[in-house]
This record gives sequence, C-alpha cells and structure tokens, in this order.
Amino acid sequence: MALSRFWSWMLVSSTLFIFWVLFTGKLFSLNGLVNGKQGDPVPVGQYQAGLMLADSAFEAELAKSRDGITRADSLYKLSDKGVVEVFAGKQAADGIFPTCKNTIIDIWLPLIGYLTFFCGLLNLLSDSNATAKLAGVMAPFFARIFPEIPKGHPAYGYMTMNFAANFLGLDNAATPFGLKAMESLQEVNPTKEKASNAQIMFLCLHAAGLTLIPTSIIGYRAAQHAANPADIMLPTIITSFIGTLAALIFVSIRQRINLLNWVVIAFVGGVSAVITLLLVYINSLAGLEKLHFTGNLSNAVLLFIILAIVAYSIYKEKEFKAKETTVFDSFVHGAKDGFTTGLRVMPYMIAMLVALSIFRNSGLMHIVLDGFTSALGVLGVDSQIINAIPVALMRPFSAGGSRGFMLDAMKTYGADSMTGQLACLFQGAAETTFYVVALYFGSVSIKNSRYTLGIMLLVDLVCVLAGIAVVKLYF
Repeated sequence: MALSRFWSWMLVSSTLFIFWVLFTGKLFSLNGLVNGKQGDPVPVGQYQAGLMLADSAFEAELAKSRDGITRADSLYKLSDKGVVEVFAGKQAADGIFPTCKNTIIDIWLPLIGYLTFFCGLLNLLSDSNATAKLAGVMAPFFARIFPEIPKGHPAYGYMTMNFAANFLGLDNAATPFGLKAMESLQEVNPTKEKASNAQIMFLCLHAAGLTLIPTSIIGYRAAQHAANPADIMLPTIITSFIGTLAALIFVSIRQRINLLNWVVIAFVGGVSAVITLLLVYINSLAGLEKLHFTGNLSNAVLLFIILAIVAYSIYKEKEFKAKETTVFDSFVHGAKDGFTTGLRVMPYMIAMLVALSIFRNSGLMHIVLDGFTSALGVLGVDSQIINAIPVALMRPFSAGGSRGFMLDAMKTYGADSMTGQLACLFQGAAETTFYVVALYFGSVSIKNSRYTLGIMLLVDLVCVLAGIAVVKLYF
C-alpha cells in the first residue's frame, strides 16, 4: 500500500510540476522528457538563423560545425531547417520511451539470463535434497527470526544462498536466489496479496546487504586514481553490518521476536569473527596483492559454488533417478522457472523505473535534493558531508543516478577526500529500496507491503549516519 501511494504520488506530482514549469516558461520543450536520453543537452530556446545580424559571423561558423559551438555555458546548433537551437545543461535521466526500452534491454534481459542459469542451479539443489541440508544447518538461527516458517522448509536454503551472494558482492547471483526465496516464502503465506512477516524480515535483511567486498566501488575508485582503492572495504563492511543489525532489530521489534537468545547472539558473533579474520588477512597484504585477492575472491567463491552444486548433484544422481529425471533435465526445468519469474517481474520494473524517470527529469527530485542539502547547511553540518548527501538521497530511488552523483563527487572533490569516501560508502552500503520492493513483491504478486518500505528507509538512514561516523573515525 505504501509503495502504491508513493508511486502514484511521484507520477502525479511530477507530471503536474512539468506542466507548471512549461506554462511558466521555465521549460522549453517536452520532447526530452518523453524521448530524450540521459546526458543529452537540454533545449532552452531557438531562433531563426539570419535574423540576428550581429551574430552573422557566428552563424556562418555554426553552419560548418557538426557538433555545435559552446558559448557562455550554452550549446548552439544549426538544424537542417535553418533554426539555431540553444541548449543548456544535461538531461538527468532517460525519457519515458528510452526508459521502457532500456529497462527491457539493459536490465530485464540480463536479469532473465541470470534467473535462467541460477534458478537451474537452485533446482539442482532442490532435486538433490541439498536445500534440506542447508536448511538443517541454518535452522537454529532462522527458526528464531522466521518463527512462522516450518522447520526444514526449502526457503531456508534459498535465503542462505541469497545472503551468501550478497555477502560476497555477487549482486547478479543474489537476485535469482532472492526471488526464489520469496517464491518459496509465498507458499506458506496465508494471505497471498499481503506480505507475510517472514517475507518482510527476509527482504529487509536482503536490502540491508551485508557486503564483504564492494568490488564495483573499488573499481570506480581505481578508475578515479584513488591512492588505495580498496581502503573503502572496511568502512563498507562496518556500515553494511550496522545496517543489517538495524534491519534485524527493527523488524524483530515490529514482529515481537526475541533476539536475546544464545543462538542469535552466537550467530552474529560468528559472522563478526569471520569478517574480522578476513579483514586482518586482507589488511596484511600489500597494495597490488590486496587488489588481486579482493578482485578474485568473490568470483572464485561463485565458481566454487557452481562446482559444488553440480558435483553434489552428480554424487546424488540416485535422487534424480528416483524422481524420473537427470541432472541436466533438472537444471533445464529450473531454468524454465527462472524465465517465467522474469516475465512476472517485468511490469513492476517498468512501472517503477518510468515513474523515477519522470520524477528526475521533471526537476522535482533536484528541488527535493537541494532542499535537504540546504537544510543540512543551515544546521551547521560539515560541507564535506553535505557534498556527498545527494548520493545517499538518490540511492533508494536509482542505482544509476546515485552512481552518477558518486562519480561526480570523486571527480570534483577527489577520490580520497572525505566527500569522495562518503559518496562511495553511501553507494556501496545501501540498496535501491523502491526498486527492490517493487521487484521482489512484484515477483509473487503481493500488493500490500505493510511496513516494509518504512523500515527499509529507516535502515537507509541508519546506514547514512553510520557511514558518516565510520568515515570520520577511519579516515
């Protein structure tokens, strides 16, 4: 319900704002909002060539230029119809039609590929009864935080794979595992159109995204010539760990789950110990060795997971024969399920991303961001923190938009500045909240997300505050 209201408010308010700025003369053309692409120059005016005699020499030079001429922060181009078009600034996001197209080509089709392959692997886990073994390993902990899920339920195994993939920064693998977990949880959901307590707990923990190696962030920092690109790893781990604990605590309070028991405490302590040992080892490596190790660890673990699943399936081939199938046929059957899951989530992806496109291109999001940053300035917040806040504010809405802000912050203030470090931390230790809610609940046709969105946004705030504190202490 909250997501539906937010989506409706975003579309209505953004569209009304667009018409207002158009009628007041602050917007020249609507074409970019509908057909434009991110980064395109924004048209602000035009005039007939030859009418301004004082600019005749400029227009003659303009006629020879294919890419136009920049003058006083404005770009001038001469069209084939003899019209001089004036542009200023760049479009914030793709227009409606390009967003629909790019959502299919750049996001949905790759997702279909990931879902097809990894859901095939997950079906091998199921048919070989490996999910039951994973469920048995995680049962003591999961039984405490998912009390409504039957003991030994397959969802335990899928959630384990999802959390493991998130932990290793394997986003492409985490999504198929997570969608499969959500489908499995839906099987025991008594009210199919309403999110269950277990689904809310899972999604909030997933979105908190405890990450060991933020591979992409390290890559961006290396590209921006950071002195030590991997130095963001420890702050990201600490911040995402705090966010994960916050999600666990907030949902447990809402669902009246008692976390003060030895199983939960031991599990959290064990995870903390593993993280600490890995950090000690990684920090003992030299610069190039550290980059080499962190770059290979996630991919090596992914390849090991694939090897382990297939090898175990071959070892348990009798299980497949008993079900009148083979290892390969089982994989293909699971892959087909992954494809159909992708078909279900497509409308939700397009609906959310088009709404965000209109919101960003209308200029309303920019006003909201400026309002937040101005308010923080009045409160006396450090300017270096304020300069990174746009990344934190954009992150729940758009991964691409916040990534753009992050890169701009590093280019403008330096990758090793406090602003650059914070921008990277905000990008690496948070999730695209609205997109995740729409994607995961949309995959199982849940219309009432209950309090999920509110808790996830609260966790985002915790991550922002924790990130600021961590950067101040660490750097």
